[in-house]
Amino acid sequence: MADYEDFDYNKPMSLSIWKKMLPFILPQKKYLVRCASLMLCAAAIDVVLPLLLGYAIKHNIEPRSAQGAWKLIAVAIILPLVQGFIVRFFVAFGIRAEVGISRALRNSVFFHLQKLSLSYYNKTPVGYMMARTNSDTGRIGDLVAWGLIDFSWSAFYCVGVVISMFMVHWQLALIVCATIPPLALLTAIFQKKILKVNRIVRKLNSKMTGAMNEGITGARTVKVLVTEKQSLGEYMGITGDYRRHANHLASLRSIFIPLVLFIGSLATAIVLGYGGYEIVFLGADLSILAIFLQYAGGFFDPIQNIANILTDFVSTQANVERVSGLLEQVPGIIDTPEVIEKYGDTFNPKKENWEPVSGDVEFRDVTFRYPDGTENVLEHFDLQVKAGTYVAIVGETGAGKSTLVNLVCRFFEPTTGAILVDGRDYRERSQIWLHSALGYVLQSPHLFTGTIRDNIRYGRLESSDAEVEVAAKIVHADSVIAKLENGFDTEVGEGGDRLSTGEKQLISFARAVLADPRIFILDEATSSVDTEMEMLLQNAIHHLLEGRTSFVIAHRLSTIRGADIILVVHNGKIIERGTHKELMRAKGHYHDLYTRQFEEEAEEEVLRDHPGI
Repeated sequence: MADYEDFDYNKPMSLSIWKKMLPFILPQKKYLVRCASLMLCAAAIDVVLPLLLGYAIKHNIEPRSAQGAWKLIAVAIILPLVQGFIVRFFVAFGIRAEVGISRALRNSVFFHLQKLSLSYYNKTPVGYMMARTNSDTGRIGDLVAWGLIDFSWSAFYCVGVVISMFMVHWQLALIVCATIPPLALLTAIFQKKILKVNRIVRKLNSKMTGAMNEGITGARTVKVLVTEKQSLGEYMGITGDYRRHANHLASLRSIFIPLVLFIGSLATAIVLGYGGYEIVFLGADLSILAIFLQYAGGFFDPIQNIANILTDFVSTQANVERVSGLLEQVPGIIDTPEVIEKYGDTFNPKKENWEPVSGDVEFRDVTFRYPDGTENVLEHFDLQVKAGTYVAIVGETGAGKSTLVNLVCRFFEPTTGAILVDGRDYRERSQIWLHSALGYVLQSPHLFTGTIRDNIRYGRLESSDAEVEVAAKIVHADSVIAKLENGFDTEVGEGGDRLSTGEKQLISFARAVLADPRIFILDEATSSVDTEMEMLLQNAIHHLLEGRTSFVIAHRLSTIRGADIILVVHNGKIIERGTHKELMRAKGHYHDLYTRQFEEEAEEEVLRDHPGI
């Protein structure tokens, strides 16, 4: 199982890291400021209520006088009502701030992911990107909004209580404040331990998520390899570690919380003893004791709250680092400012400046190695393809077939040399210009959640229903779609899992026809389909390739006999090139591949027709 965590959980609090979140926090400042103002009012009411009780004891209860009592009763009723209104509005503003921050972060992360190159997706697990987009951004929004709100109330309340206590009775105030240093020391010791274990728990939780994601997405492979027991053992090992550390965390908190309560109770007991002594022997007011008992009872919760919030900020710093780390990822393929100025970018294309694409493609002395690789995949590679040419690429696995088409698509760029489209280095034009002229059908086509009609329309989003249906008819997908219960309105499921492999391929072909690309790339499917579907697919491919510059990665050599040119790739070099007939006459590498595959297919056909053999 992969470890999806690569950030240091043990860093101290760093304002420089949190500053990176300011662009997402500042737009919500009006809600945060309103919340802080409301918390100031709420804290003021909480500070005033014990003083009102003391006033009532001194002027009404002890002298047994009803004079002015109705005013106190009215105030005692009004203040909680005001607090209710305060709570109603600060919750509303807090939710808006939280959702606003989380939404801005999620939009920014998703927007940036759209700009990142294929190399990033090749090396980054899906679970990692999902965690950054959802859980990390949600955690940051939640803490910033509610953490700042809770911190505001706690800080205002503590300051107000300390000032009030010293104004009422400075000796008792000193007694209460004397318990703060031991409380601070206790909090520092335990919060450090709690934070350390909490970081481990969160890391293990992330590993559980990653392992679960890997187990679900790789379920078919696990079953085929019969490794269920091993996968379960690895997952149970992670959950066992999680349980052990979670129990340790619970134990620490179960010790810490009673100790805090004990210190608070001790302060209350000292206040009660000293205050009672002054009342009995020195004639002090009972109201003072009542006020201090109220303050001492509620003074330690906000202090503890502040400590917890600061701990949460340190803990959530890892989430901030991960999100900011993703946002700071530099795309592997970047258009120059001059190119963007003329052609625009993915989200702001300047189509009025786009030259039409005819489809000439040339590799000129191209050497390429992958960004994280050490060896060249292609070396001094040359190839000229005229517009409308059907190019088939064959070779063993790892020979460099996919590398060629990825370079044509500019998913990667040459390490040295140049790739020209219509006679110009394609880096002199924008990626969106090139991709708008490209059609690419993968071995296992991806369909988006939605209907068949929606998926075909992805080829050209502004297409009408009639145009979608015409595109399906061109590749003979209409007859297959008509057999489905809801026709074009059939839901394809996640990734198209409600459709067969052949049906998904036909829909992807219809999508490509609708896009009408000048350069078409097909990574031929290796999975088997029935004879009828095979004929439909071959007819669809014929229509797709007609009149377009086409690169077909061929796995079944019998399907590419009509190619204008066949390139035989071996170790990053073209070792043979020519038509099917020319290469067969040459009796070289292609001849051997074709003959061997033909014999294997013939043998499979015999076994299929005569299963008893």
